[in-house]
Amino acid sequence: MSTPNCFVGQVRPSQLLWTYGPGALIDLPNLSVITMGLDYWKRERCTPIKEARLLNEVRRVIGPQVQELLMPPIQKEEMVDFHSAEAFVGVPVKPFPRWLRCVKCGLLAEYDSGLFEIKENLYRPEQTHFVHKNCQHGKNIEAVPARFLIACSHGHIDDFPWRWFVHGGPSDCTGTLHFFERGASLQTENLWVKCDGCGAARSLVHAFGKEGQENLPRCRGRHPHLSKFDECEEVPRAILLGATNGWFPVTLSVLAIPTEDNSIAQLVTDGWDYFNDCESEIELKVVLKTLTKTHALPGIENWDPAVVWKAIEEKKACAGEPVVIKSDDVKIPEWNVLIAPNPPKDWPHFMSTPTPVPRKFADKISNVLLLNRLRKVNALVGYTRIEAANEFAAPDEQVPRAPLAKKAPTWIPACEVHGEGIFIRFDEDALKKWENLPGVKQRDTMLKAGHNGWRIAHNLTPDVGYPGIRYVLLHTIAHLIIREFSLECGYNAASIQERIYASNDSDNPMAGILLYTAASDSDGTLGGLVDLGKANELGRIMELAFRRAEICSSDPLCAQHDPADDRSLHAAACHACAFVAETSCEAGNKFLDRALVVNTFDCDTAAFFTIGDR
Repeated sequence: MSTPNCFVGQVRPSQLLWTYGPGALIDLPNLSVITMGLDYWKRERCTPIKEARLLNEVRRVIGPQVQELLMPPIQKEEMVDFHSAEAFVGVPVKPFPRWLRCVKCGLLAEYDSGLFEIKENLYRPEQTHFVHKNCQHGKNIEAVPARFLIACSHGHIDDFPWRWFVHGGPSDCTGTLHFFERGASLQTENLWVKCDGCGAARSLVHAFGKEGQENLPRCRGRHPHLSKFDECEEVPRAILLGATNGWFPVTLSVLAIPTEDNSIAQLVTDGWDYFNDCESEIELKVVLKTLTKTHALPGIENWDPAVVWKAIEEKKACAGEPVVIKSDDVKIPEWNVLIAPNPPKDWPHFMSTPTPVPRKFADKISNVLLLNRLRKVNALVGYTRIEAANEFAAPDEQVPRAPLAKKAPTWIPACEVHGEGIFIRFDEDALKKWENLPGVKQRDTMLKAGHNGWRIAHNLTPDVGYPGIRYVLLHTIAHLIIREFSLECGYNAASIQERIYASNDSDNPMAGILLYTAASDSDGTLGGLVDLGKANELGRIMELAFRRAEICSSDPLCAQHDPADDRSLHAAACHACAFVAETSCEAGNKFLDRALVVNTFDCDTAAFFTIGDR
């Protein structure tokens, strides 16, 4: 991670998708920077990721001009010469906000005003910082970023308009500004900014709420990561540096599943970058030796070079044929592979083992599949500010997605993570019988009312985007098991993620959950999750999870919660019983109701499982 002039810190490649992507602020220990757009990245330093299904979905969202998915540029760990050009390989950033504050005298000014100077530390980049050169309290006093910004829901972000704010509008006054505190606490009413030229002063409490709409100018449409301005008529909102609503990623993800008819064809497809330039079987043998030694393509060492060469020739023969993705829903091909009579058992990125269904739940679960190896590929397609994108909103109701580049990008940043998982498929007949229960229909009506009320409160059309009672049931089951898994294996709850397969489509109904770990570091491969999917362990864990769900420490309030009362998107669910980390949930802890899973204090007519009878 670097500015055009110096190296300022490090983040993980996966963080450039989920936390610090283009347009996001990175609050370092001594300065704050913004990640620049894709136009400023060194594309030749990025490693391609091959995943046809995800690329197809990215093209549907971003446009057909997208050619490839690339990993962010990574600096070599062994690089030690900080004065070489290699030292600046990374993702470019620039200081933002532009306004700095002296920690001693409170001077408030832009970093390029000539009053501040950057002190670079090549060998300890986290200590790079700005100083106030001629402070009255001493030389080179530390200067820190001003903690206030303005942003709007169209993805724009800008420096806080300090001069406008202190003068109550446009002013010709050019006096220096000082930031000071008045009072013992650091509440906003005790934070003040003052103009030394005219003596005007104002508390920051007037920058928030309804007063903020009157005391702040219109949005300038600024995209500092792209060095450009758009037309925008939104009223901006004051936010704090580091606030969670400053940047929400919009991502797409797929599980890497077999797309070829046999395993050698799949291996050649996955490793095509290695094989594409091979002109003979002799050249191929050299490549295979390297791949075997580096383990860059697991499984290729089990094949004879002649067989591999034949597969390469077959692929080259049909290289001009376009890749056809048959479904717009990226989950349907995954579902078809997961429920196949003979699922892939030893593919490069997908190794599965069928296992018996827990005896206690044999009437509700049709099959369980242990995924000893899986690969998930994620792509960043944009971001939002102030409000996160809603997966269940209609296309024309989505929060405006801010761009990653000045023009339509031809590539998109992506990352791949490896892990393990457990797939549980629920019995379709049992689900249909449950869906027809009067108590379930009543809960469905209640959840729909809360959903419609929430949409009306957000100025959205009601009766759109409700995922259905089947999804709510499966989603809640996934959350309850995740919470129990985190107590049983080496993973923390935030490392276990969910993927819900729910559909009432008569041609291809889906009813399953995939609980998996997919982390970019060793936390994704601890190996403890698959063991918990075996029949005896899974049955025990599910029973424990469901028994805990019968009583919540917030009952009776939690059990009696009616989403229609407060226009919320969940019924009997809260942080004490069913919510999980935001990184684990695909729906932001929405559409949950444990009364659909087990009997609760308030409802005993809608439970899919009856634990007391077992």
